[in-house]
Amino acid sequence: MSSQLPTTARPATGAGQLARHWGEALAAVLAGFLAMAFVAALGLWAAGAADLPGGFVSVVAAVVVMAAGGQIDLSGDAGALAGTNAELTAMPLTVTLVGALVTGFAFLRPLRHHAVARTRDLLARVARTVLLWLAALAGLSALARHDFRISVGGGESQDPMSDLFGELLDAADPTVGFRTLLGPTLLFGLLWILGVLLMALLVSRRTPLPPRLVRYHAAVRPAASAMLLLLLAYVAVGLVIGIVVAATKGHAAETLAVVLLGLPNVTWLALGVGIGGSWEGTVEGPFGLPMPQILDSVLRTDTAGLSTVDLSSLASYDSRAWWLLPVAAVLVLAVAFVAAVRSPAGTPLWRHALHLGIAFALTMLVVAPVTLVEARFGLSILGIGDLESLGGEVLLRPHVWRTAGLALLWGLVAGLLGGLLASGVRHRGEVDTEAVSPPRPGSTPPR
Repeated sequence: MSSQLPTTARPATGAGQLARHWGEALAAVLAGFLAMAFVAALGLWAAGAADLPGGFVSVVAAVVVMAAGGQIDLSGDAGALAGTNAELTAMPLTVTLVGALVTGFAFLRPLRHHAVARTRDLLARVARTVLLWLAALAGLSALARHDFRISVGGGESQDPMSDLFGELLDAADPTVGFRTLLGPTLLFGLLWILGVLLMALLVSRRTPLPPRLVRYHAAVRPAASAMLLLLLAYVAVGLVIGIVVAATKGHAAETLAVVLLGLPNVTWLALGVGIGGSWEGTVEGPFGLPMPQILDSVLRTDTAGLSTVDLSSLASYDSRAWWLLPVAAVLVLAVAFVAAVRSPAGTPLWRHALHLGIAFALTMLVVAPVTLVEARFGLSILGIGDLESLGGEVLLRPHVWRTAGLALLWGLVAGLLGGLLASGVRHRGEVDTEAVSPPRPGSTPPR
């Protein structure tokens, strides 16, 4: 009678493991870019860009490149007698947010079954993802280029100066095109993907960390995940408002385009303004910010300089803007409570306050700059003046340090109050001391 020894599954060979790891990195990169392209295409379709002559795919690629931190260079040509100039700096943050969430989730998914992550293996996983991401970004940058013609004459213009300039240009319409600046795109794309992977590791409460970093888990992750929850809560509130506006106020396509392309640009600005932060900017010419109208109105207030966007300036046009203050108070306190509950039992109140204050300040140091908008287009004749019917400027830039400083104060206060509110709530991993207390002398131990 022969006995058969139990067999165990052979571990994957070195080549097989390496192929699997590269496949996981490729899946994360493809998932992120496909999600960004899908949202960008929907947003541009809602904005009417599908009617562009042969340029829709290029515009989608350009929006994805900008969402991933890339830079687009605008150029123009209006013949020998005229010149065009154009600039654009902006991030479509809805596309950015979707790409970051999908890429981060796909990157962390293979790690969830590991009890611990070795530093060497984690760095190798990051390096593979970064290399593939930059390669895909470079390939997408090659698609992000196109030229469009802008009509300035032809007899249909309502501006006689436009018709005159059209005749001076021998009826040759000026062109405006865009190209990707590959060097800056790869540099900022590198910073973007590294930031996404770092934030994914910081906010995930279940992904293993290298042994040397485990001790920082309890201090960093509750506050970091609370900040992500705060940003997503503002986006969710903005989404509900956008749906209501689209259903009741008309202009559903335009509203949907703003939601799909730039919703966090509006809602995260509302967060900063709600805690007392401010932005400055101006709007000149026929172009402007599509939503909300109150923001466009404030930016057109001072025609001689820059207008300030804060609670008082917004409320001067619509008193409902004061609601941004209590909304910020409620949501910041709510995430402070969540962070305190997820922190280890026995954490002193000053630590709750310090962790949330630092986390909130760092969050606004990242969020406020990405709301920057700079756009300008002009057509000049013989280098003198701009054609007003086609020229325009939009500028919106944050007061970063003021907003971050106020976020620090808000975080300190909210962290303290959140810790107090969570003091009577059972924390994750907390053990009932009565259930494990040793028996008193002479007592019968429970069976």
